[in-house]
Amino acid sequence: LQAFTSSPIKGFFFGIFITAILQSSSAVMVMTVGFVSVGAITFQQSLGIILGSNIGTTVTAEFMTFSIERWIGPGMILGFLLMLFKRHSIRYTGFSLFGICMIFFSIKGFTSLAEPLSQYSLFFDVLELVEKNTLFAIIVGAIITGIIHSSTGMIAIAMGFISGGQLSILAGIALMLGSNIGTCVTGYMASIGAGKEAKLTAYAHIWINILGVLLFYPFIKELQLAAAFFSKEAHVQLAHASVIFNVI
Repeated sequence: LQAFTSSPIKGFFFGIFITAILQSSSAVMVMTVGFVSVGAITFQQSLGIILGSNIGTTVTAEFMTFSIERWIGPGMILGFLLMLFKRHSIRYTGFSLFGICMIFFSIKGFTSLAEPLSQYSLFFDVLELVEKNTLFAIIVGAIITGIIHSSTGMIAIAMGFISGGQLSILAGIALMLGSNIGTCVTGYMASIGAGKEAKLTAYAHIWINILGVLLFYPFIKELQLAAAFFSKEAHVQLAHASVIFNVI
């Protein structure tokens, strides 16, 4: 930890790398708050990890734009078989493979929620409001992400709605911006009862994400045009918009 967080730039790339592996910025934030709380790293060292984790979490959304369904089942089976070996290196490779495939299986489940959810009148009414009001969409994105503790899960749900034609790309981007605020809930919960520096880490994560959303809110249309430059498919544009927003 000391080696990888000795400077902000090192911590930044470490945050990207570890979040891309764990597929969860919330998990990385909880660990970071914990490390600061016990004095393993300082508040200043945690800032690079926070910024990196925001970018690392976009890797999962990008993976969702590829057709990987046919590899999930075989990957889980192979991972399970490797878990039966006694040799540690093979066994832990099996744990990792099985776990990563389970994550993608779960996220694909979030994507498939779009159609059944849209059948409920209450949810349909919420969708209509989200479509008409981007500020409301940001609030909804933040609330849902805070409940499910996964900004990637929220983006997966939005991608499902966009693919099904129930949601526009602009409304989807607003939900994505909200998810960046909602993902702060987990880190804040982890800081409750912790020391001052651990609380500062959680607050820094909150302010970085809120200020980022405030800066981008007037430019949602431009963000969509930038994402459209890389792909013509609307649900893929949402994944690209998430990368562009978090990198900038």
